[in-house]
Amino acid sequence: MYQEQVNPTPYVAPVKEPVLDYDIWLSQQPKKPSIWTKLLSLRPIEEEGDLVIDHAYDGIKELNNPVPTWFNVLFFGTMIFAVSYLFYYHIGGYGDLQDQEYEQEIAKAQVDKAAYLEKSANTIDESSVKVDKTLAVLQEGRTIFNTNCVVCHGDKGQGIIGPNLTDEYWLHGGGISNVFKTIKYGVPEKGMISWEKNLNPKQMSAVANFVLSLSGTKPAGAKAPQGEKYEAKNPKDNEMKTAKDTVRKEDDAKK
Repeated sequence: MYQEQVNPTPYVAPVKEPVLDYDIWLSQQPKKPSIWTKLLSLRPIEEEGDLVIDHAYDGIKELNNPVPTWFNVLFFGTMIFAVSYLFYYHIGGYGDLQDQEYEQEIAKAQVDKAAYLEKSANTIDESSVKVDKTLAVLQEGRTIFNTNCVVCHGDKGQGIIGPNLTDEYWLHGGGISNVFKTIKYGVPEKGMISWEKNLNPKQMSAVANFVLSLSGTKPAGAKAPQGEKYEAKNPKDNEMKTAKDTVRKEDDAKK
């Protein structure tokens, strides 16, 4: 900026170029057709007179321009694709049709659903466990109960060493959450071991639901009620009760 102020560049007036006639301008254009001209199959403007068709309407003349190359490539390409598609999918049977793809997607979705349910089942804990009375769950719970629990609770849940599981009284809280927690963490001071390392969450949920299904069955030779009567609407249902809090005076007197 400083140098320009000290030694300013002298003003040079712009040179006015003459306006060329169209024919002169046209003669100066390159004669070799461009790529765009080749793609569109355009003829040079000088050949326009040779393209005029011998009929006119209201002074309007029609030129006999060829169909562009790109259009022919696209048109014949779609025909080749249609024939190939027909042979590949409908005649040769190499590809799957829409109905077959739908059935495959449904089968894959069922596999993914089963994997998701299996994974989600193993994330069950005492805060998310739900009551499930479906036959498959109860059968699984019965099998696990008969294998691991009948020694203490009897084959019908009537109670032997452990308490009666068929009445309305619970030593460590009723409801699905408390039963699940009792199975999971156990009550060591009362001889109930923790099954957390032996059973996965899905299996513990099945056993808890099976135990709840025994309520009201009244098997022969059942032990006397122990603990507190379960009230479904009790806000403390989901609290894990300790053995000291749940042993009633009547139970101590019986012992």
